[in-house]
Amino acid sequence: MADPETDAAPGPAPDAEGADGTAHPDGPAPGGKTPVEYRTAELARAAGITVRTLRFYRERRLLPPPRREGRIAWYNEHHLARLRTISALLARGHTLGGIADLIDAFEKGRDSGNAAELLGLESALVSPWSEETPVRLTPEELAAHFPGEVTSGNLAAALRLGYVAVDGEEVVHVSRRLLDASTALVREGIPLAAVLEAGRVVREHADAVADLFTGLVRRHLLADVDELSPAGLQRLSELMDRLRPLAKQVVDTELALAMDRRVRAELESWPRSDAGPRTGSGAGREPGQNPGADPGTGAGADAGADPGTESAGA
Repeated sequence: MADPETDAAPGPAPDAEGADGTAHPDGPAPGGKTPVEYRTAELARAAGITVRTLRFYRERRLLPPPRREGRIAWYNEHHLARLRTISALLARGHTLGGIADLIDAFEKGRDSGNAAELLGLESALVSPWSEETPVRLTPEELAAHFPGEVTSGNLAAALRLGYVAVDGEEVVHVSRRLLDASTALVREGIPLAAVLEAGRVVREHADAVADLFTGLVRRHLLADVDELSPAGLQRLSELMDRLRPLAKQVVDTELALAMDRRVRAELESWPRSDAGPRTGSGAGREPGQNPGADPGTGAGADAGADPGTESAGA
């Protein structure tokens, strides 16, 4: 199946450049961190835009040129940060023309102070908080992860959630960790449809938590910021650096505590085979003893019967 965004994109017909969105290691960088590179479709997906929009930005020279490897264009984290910056500036009311002027001024050294601060802080401000690695899968590999579960309904649900995207003849999963977790849950016996529905609910709660944190920051830490000047961007950059680990720490701790509470509550609600004497008609009965028998005598009298009558009939 062809990628609808790639097919709809203007310009030349899709080539190898738009056919692969896998993060691509290009050898260790200074400091030991392996850089990640993206092909066109992957970069667009990571930035939350369409391939058409990405190509438009490239034609407007809003992005630096990609690294070329034959017909394949490789983009890196700086391109992703630039795209996120463009989206953030558009959301604040900047026009594409104004953004293009800022980029041009920065690259040519004119008004480099403001432009550099506006654009040079992009990686700190809008770099992704997540550290996810996308995974490319053939249909056969996807089926091997979820035997008998890759139905049209489950695929549609995964597409709606943004977990997967179709790219040519392959499927791109947005996160190696989410894929591994989903695979493990299905192997434990939870249907994939239930896993996907749980993912949808988790996404809603995660969005609510993100709204809570951003609201706290805006109300209590940025209340005096009227516009994002270079000084304001610098302040926000430093603030984000401090808040990223704190927000993740709070969520991780609260989830762990909540799981502890829920597991304890579930355990306490289940009947136990070693919980002591039971109440009710069978309580205290010896194996093989008739209901109503006297545990001390072993007599088989029914409850309420006249012992004398029973003896007479024995």
